[in-house]
Amino acid sequence: MPRSSDNVPPVGTLLRRYASAGDPLSCEPVAQGLLNRGYRLATTRGDYFLKHHLDGDADTIARQHRATQRLGRLGVPVAPPVADADGSTVAVIGGHCYALHPWIDGRHRVGAQLSAVGSRRLGALLGLVHTCLERVMEAEPPATHESADPADSFTLIDELLGLARDRSPRDAFDELAEHRLLERRSLLEHHAHRRPPAGGGGGWVHGDFHPLNLLYRGAEPAAIVDWDRLGVQPRAEEAVRAAMIFFVRPAGELELAKVRAYARAYRLAAGADAGELAAAVHRVWWERLNDFWILRWRYQLHDRRADAQFPAASALAVWWTREYDAVCEAFAG
Repeated sequence: MPRSSDNVPPVGTLLRRYASAGDPLSCEPVAQGLLNRGYRLATTRGDYFLKHHLDGDADTIARQHRATQRLGRLGVPVAPPVADADGSTVAVIGGHCYALHPWIDGRHRVGAQLSAVGSRRLGALLGLVHTCLERVMEAEPPATHESADPADSFTLIDELLGLARDRSPRDAFDELAEHRLLERRSLLEHHAHRRPPAGGGGGWVHGDFHPLNLLYRGAEPAAIVDWDRLGVQPRAEEAVRAAMIFFVRPAGELELAKVRAYARAYRLAAGADAGELAAAVHRVWWERLNDFWILRWRYQLHDRRADAQFPAASALAVWWTREYDAVCEAFAG
């Protein structure tokens, strides 16, 4: 079988579990994605997406699969897993969990590629996801969500500053990281009194709704994928986080006209009011001021896969603080 990577999973063993998946022809890694390994698997019966779950146990993954199957029956665009001859959707081989999904021909689209109509369609889709999850998932007890403590952030900033400054040789990323860390410390010192109180409530959310987890066929969403982070969180906060990824420009500004169209459609589809969105904007803004995950990956974990996201993400926190009122109006106005 043709191979393009030494990391090819045991496709022969895997496919023998399925009654009609066919014999393997090729298995090509899918380059995009940070948290799992994915492959385009071609067989004598067609193409599939083969997912190697790096985290999670079989029971948790199976619950995610059941959720997507139910969502599909309610009209949410998903790519439910293929069941094997025994009816299982999770294959455990050599202690690793795998799942086979139909291959979806489509492409990813960022906010710059969406029209105002497309932005409304995106907001309505996320609202549909949230309302349908409420129908298909069992209710969870209310949880309390603490906001980030700036004291912890100051400690982390000092540690990351030391690591960035000690690199030899230093590059442009290290220079930018140092600048942004100093800038962020100043912002947190100035705005520490605006730390939001612990939040409550929440509902079932996708957990990782961003352009790489949504495939389009033409102008229409074809499938929402990667439900690994399915869980209970404040729903409106997922809507805000998603907009920060879809609609951020390379310089760190938001396309507020598209955000406004997206947010209005989300509120209508999810039954969320303006106050809920305004509170979510504040909590996610605070979260972003205290968020250093890309720098932690680079300097503490020596993982540079997310480096390319840092310029826009770090600039967004600064721009958002300056344009706080305009962002709130776009979501809740």
